[in-house]
Amino acid sequence: MNQGNPATETEEVKIVPGSLSGQSLLDLPLLNKGTAFSLNERHELGLMGLLPPHVETIQEQVERCYQSFQLEPTDLEKHIFLRSLQDTNETLFYRLIIENISEMLPIIYTPVVGEACQKFSQIYRRPRGLFISYPEKDDIHEILTNCALADVEAIVVTDGERILGLGDQGAGGMGIPVGKLSLYTAIGGIDPTTTLPIMLDVGTNNQDRLQDPNYIGWRHERVTGDEYDQFIEKFVSAVMEAFPNALLQFEDFASRNASPILEKYRDRLCTFNDDIQGTAAVTTGTILSAVAATGKDLEEQRIVMLGAGSAGIGISNQLVATMMQTGMSEAEARSRFFVIDSHGLIHDGRTGLASYKVPFQQKLSTIADWNRGDGDNITFEDTVRNAHPTILVGVTGQPGVFTEEIVKEMASQCERPIIFPLSNPTSRCEADPQDLINWTQGAAIIATGSPFAPVHYEGRAFKIAQCNNSYIFPAMGLGVLASKANRVTDEMFMASAIALKEFSPALKDPAGDLLPPLNKLRKLARHIALSVAKKAQEQGHAETTSQEELERRVDEKMWQPNYRTLVHQK
Repeated sequence: MNQGNPATETEEVKIVPGSLSGQSLLDLPLLNKGTAFSLNERHELGLMGLLPPHVETIQEQVERCYQSFQLEPTDLEKHIFLRSLQDTNETLFYRLIIENISEMLPIIYTPVVGEACQKFSQIYRRPRGLFISYPEKDDIHEILTNCALADVEAIVVTDGERILGLGDQGAGGMGIPVGKLSLYTAIGGIDPTTTLPIMLDVGTNNQDRLQDPNYIGWRHERVTGDEYDQFIEKFVSAVMEAFPNALLQFEDFASRNASPILEKYRDRLCTFNDDIQGTAAVTTGTILSAVAATGKDLEEQRIVMLGAGSAGIGISNQLVATMMQTGMSEAEARSRFFVIDSHGLIHDGRTGLASYKVPFQQKLSTIADWNRGDGDNITFEDTVRNAHPTILVGVTGQPGVFTEEIVKEMASQCERPIIFPLSNPTSRCEADPQDLINWTQGAAIIATGSPFAPVHYEGRAFKIAQCNNSYIFPAMGLGVLASKANRVTDEMFMASAIALKEFSPALKDPAGDLLPPLNKLRKLARHIALSVAKKAQEQGHAETTSQEELERRVDEKMWQPNYRTLVHQK
């Protein structure tokens, strides 16, 4: 077992109502301590005889649970085991996760959470969070009041339409908010008693789900158009009334909804979309590290972005803003981006483009003499052949689209090609890192969205950076909540990307890892949170304090998974 940085025991006392005792207390995962209840607590709280006689420390419990975890035969069974532990004893769950974050993060989040969402109805055990279905659109206020948490500070919400690279999973999408908020706590230190996952069930167009007799969601095709927009408006308004100081994170909405929702609500409450802004920040920070490892500057790079959904456009916008910070004009920065959607390269000769794609139009006049294949569209292959990219990013959810021919073409034009196949889960990755290393003869600098084992080439081992949003969004939550910011801005995400780069081992050693190891995530989260909070203060979205006071607030906000002595209210 990887011990990591275990939290220390404390002697804090928590007062609980006298009505909470015996089995009712054991059924509350946020208060339950299981075999760690002391003898005095067992007498005081009506637990005598309900537990085995041996009183364990939390560390003994962690070691026992880790042994059980290792016995589970598959990654999905390991995921189910951890979720069951979370539903039984949350303090123990988080202690176990934190001490074994490198091993368990892929189990509770990507890539295993993808399979868990696909099989959500089959593995469903116990309610967690809130399900708000479209037929209940007039009861949203009542549903929010049914939340058992007294002080909600962080909400993650999805409608389940674009789960990772797996598409529409309907109600099974609830696995994403649950997983995200687990990382808010395990990495960002957000108190789990203040987090709330929400599933907006507006139906599903996934026929496998609709025809599944075990499907537990609303059996109806997806609501769209004005009805959908009005439902989202009712939800956001109800959240603002019920939890006026909460941070609301939108997650895994389809591209056609994600950007309009963000633009509509970003100035009304404290909110962000992790697929757009979080993905952009972690990718920008990792690309900055990769560029530093090549010895070049960002403004020298030429980027091909395969995928023009919320993630692809979000990453591109963030990189443009980063280039502009170096002194480049916006037009010059955008000219270095070649963004490809399902119809080929985006250029000003095409009509009917979505508004968010228009800023990335290449001028047809500048690419008129490109060497192209047959057909009207300018393909991915055409673009790599003619644009001579130094950076290639994939966010398509289509495995294998970074082909050997394309990668070798890129490598023939670039000494150290930076290649980021970012789609999740692993089964949707645009290329296998081993192939990328082989095709580029070990020259490629690679980061992926899901975890991959190191790959080997000619006696060398190449670690593959996991360019995962977990490096950013828990820290963003910590910085926002610790500073009590009232808005989340693109500049705050820019600050998070730069702070991530500052932690890169590659800055000190060009052969080093692009990103810090996962067991440093809590330390990194503090560093990023301070940068985010400072930027919020500079922009007037949070109270200005001294650096010392800001650090105190961030440290105070970081919850530790320690048991507290429970006593009845007198």
